[in-house]
Amino acid sequence: MSALRYVYAVCRPFRSALQAQLAGVAGAPPKQLTHHGLIAVVSTVPEADFAEGPLRAHLEDLDWLSTTARAHQQVIDALTVVTTPLPLRLATVFRDDSGVRTMMEAREEDFRRILDRLEGRVEWGVKVYVEREPTESAESTAESAAAVESGRRDTQAGSGRDYLRRRHRQTRAREDVWQKATEFAGRLHETLSAFAEDSRLHAPQSATLSGASGQNVLNAAYLVPRADSEEFVELVDREKDGAPGIRVELTGPWAAYSFSGEFAEEPEEGP
Repeated sequence: MSALRYVYAVCRPFRSALQAQLAGVAGAPPKQLTHHGLIAVVSTVPEADFAEGPLRAHLEDLDWLSTTARAHQQVIDALTVVTTPLPLRLATVFRDDSGVRTMMEAREEDFRRILDRLEGRVEWGVKVYVEREPTESAESTAESAAAVESGRRDTQAGSGRDYLRRRHRQTRAREDVWQKATEFAGRLHETLSAFAEDSRLHAPQSATLSGASGQNVLNAAYLVPRADSEEFVELVDREKDGAPGIRVELTGPWAAYSFSGEFAEEPEEGP
């Protein structure tokens, strides 16, 4: 079968070379395809895996999807070092170079508009988590066992009430921490949004999917001029001090996935 064209991003011409050993999806090195002063960064992928039918099946395979997403992001990260890319969706594939150029022709005005807006800017991700007390799970298990044993023995009449009071105090304490974290996250987002040129609020991440500890209460992205990135990082560091039980996670700089309109989506392995 013939090779298809996998498109990572569209950008303006750039002079700096990409890493010599940079490999893209399916191991092929990315190359530049020029059309009307814009560049599509592409590589070849096997039709056996990326034709419509096989690709649909592969997208249900989490291991394959994760490997492909990492390779995709590796190319985007390399581009972000040397230029301002407009990243396209994972697994954007065309039959040949002509198909890529036809797509660029049809969306040229949109590409130029968004690239003008993103030029010289990067995306920073900020997440806020409520940390679970390390002893919470053990205490809960121990108390549950004690309550069961107490019920079996039917000892002191007040033991059940005492247990319920302790559980009520623990619930109130967790609610207080949650409220403080929510208020902190709101203030932090307001402060960072005032500094950044633009911001986006994403849905909180599931701990099961992300693997991160704690409960995610803020998942936001900020568009920041590259020249102001150091100041933005310092601002986050200052704001996160003095927040016991709350963890602030900063990631970036990334290509501006969250500000690329309909062309891109945040990758699982990315921001």
